[in-house]
Amino acid sequence: MDAQLAETSPPSRLAGEDEGISPEELALAARNHGIPLEALRYDVTPVGLHYLLTHYDMPALDAASWRLAITGKVRRELQLDLDALRSRQARTVRVTMECAGNGRARMHPRPVSQPWLVEAVGTADWTGVPLREVLAEAGVDPSAVEVVCTGADHGVERGVEQDYQRGLPLQEALRDEVLLAYEMNGQPLPPQHGHPVRLVVPGWYGMAHVKWLREISLVDEPFTGFQNAVAYRYKQTADDPGEPATRIAPRSLLLPPGFPDFMSRARVVRPGEVPLQGRAWSGHAPIARVEVSADGGGTWWDAELDAEDGRRWAWRGWRTSWRAEPGSHVLAVRATDADGNAQPTEQAWNRGGFGNNLVHTVPVTCLAE
Repeated sequence: MDAQLAETSPPSRLAGEDEGISPEELALAARNHGIPLEALRYDVTPVGLHYLLTHYDMPALDAASWRLAITGKVRRELQLDLDALRSRQARTVRVTMECAGNGRARMHPRPVSQPWLVEAVGTADWTGVPLREVLAEAGVDPSAVEVVCTGADHGVERGVEQDYQRGLPLQEALRDEVLLAYEMNGQPLPPQHGHPVRLVVPGWYGMAHVKWLREISLVDEPFTGFQNAVAYRYKQTADDPGEPATRIAPRSLLLPPGFPDFMSRARVVRPGEVPLQGRAWSGHAPIARVEVSADGGGTWWDAELDAEDGRRWAWRGWRTSWRAEPGSHVLAVRATDADGNAQPTEQAWNRGGFGNNLVHTVPVTCLAE
């Protein structure tokens, strides 16, 4: 490790017992952003409200000169421009995308990194070409086991200079809904979301959806680059090899009821019937149940799920109502998917702060009549 690089990008660490958010974390929070929870009302998140995480700088890419190289364990290598992709049969997939670190700032001890609360999520209509069709044209060698996707973004992380790269198991890359996407919500990708082309891997956390794609290489052994072998792994200690973060754990969020206090965002409602609604999703299986509590999880009742619309990879709406009485309350919501995966009421901890799908709780004050 280069000593100068190590100084600019220190190893990952945990916050001290009384340590607040650092200036470096505030700088990350200013660059990146989550969805305002009131925007959960939209089936499709408007582009400017969709969560955003950019590891390094946004590269300045010209769509006219952009090229995507398909290399490695293929029968013939390809060089594709944007027109070549657009000339193919397009597919649009509605996908809920969530950052693997969503909820990190609520863990204790807190991993020092992008300080997400619960807002690192969004749902968009992504349009592009299935990756499998391009790989079929190149011809996948029988020895290939993984697809390594390289973005044009470049930086330093924990002392390692690197392009942003992620390896995806070949069987995942060959799913029909995995896209080389060039449109978001019917418009060309904006710079912050990977213009001109990005990868979209429905069901997986956001780190797999490589932006600003410039190369896709098939390899005959598992990829050991930084973003696979070091980052995005469930670890208990710094030297624990851990298990990789892959598919999104089930989660449900409540659209905040009533109106907020400016600084704290604490919610205020008036007595009487209060409509409650939100969204639930899982990368493992379709959402099967959403439960709501008005006493912080002591007692639960079932919410009504919106009708299934065939969009397997998008969140599912839910709704119910609650009769508010004057005083302080804690609303809570939890989701269960069809495979029986459910949100926990006590969060398991890991060093990177990944996969924190603790039940969503929202303190509410009901005013006196």
